[in-house]
Amino acid sequence: MDILNQLMNNLVSLAADPEAIQLGFAALLGLTVFALMIALLLLIMGFTDPLRHRLRGLEPSTTEVAVGGASAHSPSTSTPSAWQQVLGPVGERLLPDEQAKRQRAAERLRHAGIRRSGALNTFYGARLALTVLPPLLILSLVVPFVRIAPQLSLLMVVASAMIGYLLPGLWLDRKIRQRTQQLRRALPDALDLLVVCSEAGLGLTMAIQRVARDLEVSHPELADELKLFGMQIRAGMDQRGALRDLEERTGVDDIRGLVTTLLQSMRFGTSIAATLRLFAVELRDKRTQEAEEKAAKVSTKMLFPLIFCVFPSFFVVALGPPLLGAMAALAGTGR
Repeated sequence: MDILNQLMNNLVSLAADPEAIQLGFAALLGLTVFALMIALLLLIMGFTDPLRHRLRGLEPSTTEVAVGGASAHSPSTSTPSAWQQVLGPVGERLLPDEQAKRQRAAERLRHAGIRRSGALNTFYGARLALTVLPPLLILSLVVPFVRIAPQLSLLMVVASAMIGYLLPGLWLDRKIRQRTQQLRRALPDALDLLVVCSEAGLGLTMAIQRVARDLEVSHPELADELKLFGMQIRAGMDQRGALRDLEERTGVDDIRGLVTTLLQSMRFGTSIAATLRLFAVELRDKRTQEAEEKAAKVSTKMLFPLIFCVFPSFFVVALGPPLLGAMAALAGTGR
């Protein structure tokens, strides 16, 4: 009993000392961060066990299951890097339980041109790493050595976690927009080449393969998609299924319209060359209308910088010297 009373007295005396409280908080924070890092290291070591890695290699990839297995023939497939080998097993535990959510996430990755095996697992693993690591770094490197208010430190931790969680999604959206723009820019050239090849007597499959070879340097993104179409045809998939997969893989409205037009032409037996030429004319008219619409919006978009940036500087240059002269004249008259 005396020992407990003595221990309580020591704790009360320590609690009355602010420096002891700060030292104890720093020590407790350091132990917490150290324990979290050890737990994360053990978790990664367990996920990267060679036996589990070999067993996972015998199972179909989550991305391939979600998108129907078309990514097995993707030209983007390559050997996974060290980061992918670490983040992939971690993200595998974080995949959504609903099949629809996994399919939507895998479809977004495909629209961004990422068809690598295990890309979905790596994406969720990267999201977890960016959510957890920045707050840990702030708690271990900033809070113990920089004197800031507890409210500000808590705000920094929460803000870094939120930014880290949102950053992979924002990066993926930006990559999707860039790739969509690249595919839309490449489509008119591809259509012109398809018309030439079709009128020269080539079938649709041979024409697409020839166009894919011709676009390798100027438009590699669309060339990869057309190459994948040819690989699927050679693997035994019919033209309709390969065209539908091309539409779903790219997610571009113009390519979706081209696929729909080609499928209707196959269904009704019309000429492929005439269909492609008509679609090329319609696409060219659509691009012209979009350019005219953007040109018409330029005057409205220039209104804000003109009023708040150009006019103030113009007034300073144009009216500044006369105003200064008038003020000097009035000052001389007042004397």
